[in-house]
Amino acid sequence: MPQPIRVLLAKMGLDCHDTAVVALAQTLRDAGMEVLYLGLHNSARKVAAAAEQEDPDVIGLSFLSGQQLPQTRQLVQELRRRGIDDVMLLVGGVIPQDHAAELKALGVEEVFTPGTMMSEIVGYIRDHARVRT
Repeated sequence: MPQPIRVLLAKMGLDCHDTAVVALAQTLRDAGMEVLYLGLHNSARKVAAAAEQEDPDVIGLSFLSGQQLPQTRQLVQELRRRGIDDVMLLVGGVIPQDHAAELKALGVEEVFTPGTMMSEIVGYIRDHARVRT
């Protein structure tokens, strides 16, 4: 029997607006996923260490402050340094279109912008996350 999809959510840097990611965490739990939300003000090291310890299927980052490129770049580098290469990385928030393309070039699988329905995110994760047995 497959295990629930494990999702690690975090806010990185100085961004302190977490209403949407808190709502997403609950929505994912309601959809049967196991969710760990690290809260605000996380560093790349902290998120990568949590990923190393918790072995999530998905890491989701939420940004409003405009720090998405440097923070995501640092996280990708830290994940690679630790040999974590089997996790789906998603980014959501107020992300300019040209930044979305840059984030995908860094290894982000999908970028969700304002107006995305929670059900779309749930469906995307269900359709694309690796399945554990």
